[in-house]
Order: sequence, then structure tokens, then C-alpha cells
Amino acid sequence: MRRILGIALAILLIGGVIGAIVIGSEKPEGTATKTVRGVIGSEKSDFFRDPDVVEALKDKGYTVKPETSGSWAMDQLPLKEYDFAFPSSSEPAQEIEAAAGVKGAQTTRPFFSPLVVVARANATKVLADNGLVRMTGTNSGTLLMGPYLKAAGEDRTWQQLPGSAPHGELTGTVFIKTTDPATSNSGALFVAATSNVANGDTVVSDDAGIARTAPLMRKLTSVQGALAPSTDDPFRAFISGSGEPLILAYESQVASLLMKKQTPAQLGDMVVLYPDTTVNSPHTFVPLTEEARELGRLLAEDPKLRELALRHGFRPQDGLAEFTAATAPFAGHLNPGLTGIRQVGAPTVKVLMALAARAKGQGDTP
Repeated sequence: MRRILGIALAILLIGGVIGAIVIGSEKPEGTATKTVRGVIGSEKSDFFRDPDVVEALKDKGYTVKPETSGSWAMDQLPLKEYDFAFPSSSEPAQEIEAAAGVKGAQTTRPFFSPLVVVARANATKVLADNGLVRMTGTNSGTLLMGPYLKAAGEDRTWQQLPGSAPHGELTGTVFIKTTDPATSNSGALFVAATSNVANGDTVVSDDAGIARTAPLMRKLTSVQGALAPSTDDPFRAFISGSGEPLILAYESQVASLLMKKQTPAQLGDMVVLYPDTTVNSPHTFVPLTEEARELGRLLAEDPKLRELALRHGFRPQDGLAEFTAATAPFAGHLNPGLTGIRQVGAPTVKVLMALAARAKGQGDTP
């Protein structure tokens, strides 16, 4: 009996040792296997810093180390040092592919975000009373681009708008604070949309169209003074109570703020205006190395990562129902279905960059 018991114990001991070896050799679930470095638009920095996003990516085998840059400046970076680039729209993605020598890369568009104008309530009321804005919700409305561009072309000041007298803080020329259209995606797409309206609701496609719209693009830009390199700083300044009364931003920045359960007092008197003519911003993932190729697909298709993108205010591709459900408590600020918004195409990269240069007072030809 003792001999049998000894043999049994020996078998158990050997089995335990083998089990420990097997378990020890297995990689713990959630351990990252690839570390990838990427350059992203600043509006996505909070998403990639989110501990839940970090953990979700780790579970899929990735540690992501992001750096920020203006989308239209990414093609000037030493791209060989990165595994991916993640600009804010498809247009700069084309330039990045060419600069990196990966033309035809399997790009993905995990999510998108329309441009909005974030406004103070007093500024919104004055604009609405003068036919430049149409209110659609408690804290949302539509910016009527035709009337707005007419006022901008005439160098209209706040003081010249009837009803502005009680609001002494509204002074000087009426303008929207944007980013640098030569380096920042939001600034470039605003030029794309405004030039479309100024060109008779037609995409600018030639020298004549550039010459026709450039003077107004220059006015819209020069009145702002120094141009921000990204939407992040102007938006944070607005939320803090400083900054201009009209700020160009991404809807995702607003939606993310709302979904952080901000109280009305914390949001202040913010009104979200959707330009009635806009160019959407599909954030485009460009893999520069094999290590990052799968990451773009995961961002687009993985249910957990889509859920987290929603939490940061982005609209997943083919995700209108998801976005509408996630933002339902904030319907007074947002326009989930983009009702009444005309979405237009952007000019070619060559024409858009020529327009951006002319907007900054540089160059005469595309």
C-alpha cells in the first residue's frame, strides 16, 4: 500500500511540474506583443490616452505610442520612424502614402466627425436674429453659410448687427476662429466647404475657381490673426471661458465633453452650430509597416474599440444608430442625423493646398 501511495504521489508531483511549465510558457491573456509608434491628429490624443483604450488594445496584442501633428503636416515628418499615421481625413492620407512610399496601402476609416462651430449663447442669438443662424434645438442650430459668407465678405462687425448693443463683449469683425488650413485638417476642410459655397455651390477645380474664391478665403483667414496648429487649444480655451465667441471644432470634441457627464454649469452657455454646407472628416488610418496593418482593422471593427470611440464622440463607420443611441441624452446640443446639412466633396489635394496658401496670402497659382 505504501509503495502504491508513493507512486501515486510521484505521478501527481510530475504532473504538477509539467502543468507549471505549461502554464509558465503560456503568454498571459492581455499581454501586448507588438509596440507600434504612430502620428495622430491631436483630436484623437484623449482617445489613445484613455486607460480603457490602452487596455483594450493590449488585449488585442498592441501597445500604441502616439505623437500628435497637424494632419496636413504629417507628410513632412520622418515617416520611416513610425508604424502608422492617422490623419483626420482621407485627403492628407494620400499625401502621407506618397511621401512614405506606401501608395496603395490598405487604409481604413474607423470613424469620422463632422465640423461644427462652437458658439456663445449671446453670439448665437445675435446671429440668429440677423438671419445667419437657424436654431434647431435648445443648444444647437445650423450656421447658414451663404448669409455668413456675405457678412464676412462685407467685413461686417458685431456692432453693425442689430441686437448686439447689450452685448459689449461682442466687438470687432464677425469671424470664426479656425486652425491653419495649410497644416491642420479642420482648417483645410473649412476652406473646402467655404470655397464650395463661394464658388456657386460647386467644388473648386481649376485656376479660375481658385482666383474667384481666394479673396474671400483670404478675408476669412487674415481677420483671425495668429492661426492655431490644431483644434485642441482653441477648443480648450473656449471651454475654459476665454477665446473667441465662434470656434471651429470637431463634433467629436463636443460629444466627448457631453458624455463625460458635464453639468449645465460646467458647459456654460455653449451652443453647437452645424454649418449647412460641410465636408466630413473620415479619420483615415495609414499603415506604414506590417506591424500596424491589423491595428486599423481592429479600430474599425472590434466591438469594444467601437464602443470606446463612441465614448470619445466619434461616429463609427456605418454607426449612425450607435451614435444616436449613445448621444440621446444630449439631443439638445447635437444633430445625430445631420439633418439639413449638405455634405460636399473636397477639392483635389493640389487645389485645396493652393486655396490654403492663398488664404494665408501666399502664392498666386495652384
